[in-house]
Amino acid sequence: MGEAPVESRSAPNGHVRPEPKPAAIRNTEPATGEPLPEVAVASPEEVRAAVARAREAQKGWAALGFTERRRRLLAFEDLLLARAEEVADVVHRENGKPKFEAILHDVVPVSMLTSYYARKARSILRDQRIGTPLFPHKRSYIRHEPRGVIGIISPWNFPFSLPVGEIVTALAAGNGVVVKPSEFTPLTVLKAKELFDAAGVPKDLLGVVPGFGPTGAALLDSGVDMVVFIGSVATGRKIAAACGERLIPCTLELGGKDPAVVCADADLDRAVRSVVFGAFANSGQICASVERVYVDKRIAEPFTQKVVEITKSLRQGDGSAGEVDVGAMTTPAQLEIVKRHVDEAVAKGAKVLAGGHAVAGKGRFFEPTVLTGVDHQMAVMRDETFGPILPIVPFEGEDEAVRLANDTPYGLNAYVFSKDRRHAEAIANRITAGTVMVNDVLYTHGVPELPWGGVKTSGIGRTHGAQALRDMCWIRHLNTERVAMNAPWLYPYRKSVQSALVKVVRTVLRLLP
Repeated sequence: MGEAPVESRSAPNGHVRPEPKPAAIRNTEPATGEPLPEVAVASPEEVRAAVARAREAQKGWAALGFTERRRRLLAFEDLLLARAEEVADVVHRENGKPKFEAILHDVVPVSMLTSYYARKARSILRDQRIGTPLFPHKRSYIRHEPRGVIGIISPWNFPFSLPVGEIVTALAAGNGVVVKPSEFTPLTVLKAKELFDAAGVPKDLLGVVPGFGPTGAALLDSGVDMVVFIGSVATGRKIAAACGERLIPCTLELGGKDPAVVCADADLDRAVRSVVFGAFANSGQICASVERVYVDKRIAEPFTQKVVEITKSLRQGDGSAGEVDVGAMTTPAQLEIVKRHVDEAVAKGAKVLAGGHAVAGKGRFFEPTVLTGVDHQMAVMRDETFGPILPIVPFEGEDEAVRLANDTPYGLNAYVFSKDRRHAEAIANRITAGTVMVNDVLYTHGVPELPWGGVKTSGIGRTHGAQALRDMCWIRHLNTERVAMNAPWLYPYRKSVQSALVKVVRTVLRLLP
């Protein structure tokens, strides 16, 4: 759920070839401009040492078994909820989102995911027996074994829920972990490490290696057994190539340019409220943000009026000073991308109905913005904006809506609004996306049972759900015998056996249901 355009990606950009970077990370609070504590950058040697320690600790962690791992993961969950305000404060200071969103989008999903994997890992990863009708004297089992050490390279937009969710998945499967957090939000991951340590997770089992691109490159070169990367498409391609060279698997959660299709029979108030929330939550810095809205022209005018009305009512500011709805933008580069997309759209004829400007002051804020008069020749409709921008396009006919929704290289999420659920599902099934939601937005990433990921350039693999836990394992196949029997196909070959073999296979296959 964490993607930004390549210009502002917190994860390494082209970091297969490291470049010199400062010895310390020095950031400022997005909402106030105040300096944050410095964080030392991990050297390549320190990264390799962290992986080596995690590998050694992983042996004991895997040997503990599901019951003891469950106990310690649930202890982490308890600590997280007990110290939720503390975690939310760090997230707010580093990321700029309101504390309410830090609880809603970072703390709560991780607590749910931890509970799910702690309680379900044993059943999800239990040995699976495979029937072999042609070989009834044999038994085959599939066993899931932890891969070893998982390397995680995480972004800044959900600095707690994204890396920690992957940490929990890896630990539940019996792995060790080393995380390279975004250089914009290292304090949040260090806070998570503090909670894991306090919950009884072996200290060496989880390593945190703050840094810039070279630190991510060092992690790729450290001998990890799998990589989970959440970031831009451009960097995801480099990560995939690097993993291919090393013959290790990777899960890539990349970008999104997610559309919402609002049908003429939609519940107007519900659709408006959902779309506005989907566009401006976390200041639009969500890979699943509603970045394009296609609305039936028959209701385009009232829909747009209500969107503008709610957008103008949103409270924006420093979330630590009181209740706000829209927080700051995390990085200076991302703020510039949003400015550029809006300015280019306006220059090409788009109209600004709300917002449209960066907010003057020390913090990094961009007004929640509604645009009309946009088309697919504009960057704001084609490239991932990753900011609080909501472009609205009327459509005529369902076929046009589906064509426009699919006119993108991305395929992460999509949204359809209609009171006729069958009609909505029919449209949803024509949109190419990893997840399509009907009459709602965003929340599925927070549901631990549901797989999360995209198609096309939005990534490969899935996080969350049973599949993600199994992906953190390698598969061992055990084949044994129920009854001792000599195989008739062993040397020497005989014509009589050849004929009998074909007859037996034909008979057995015809008996199968």
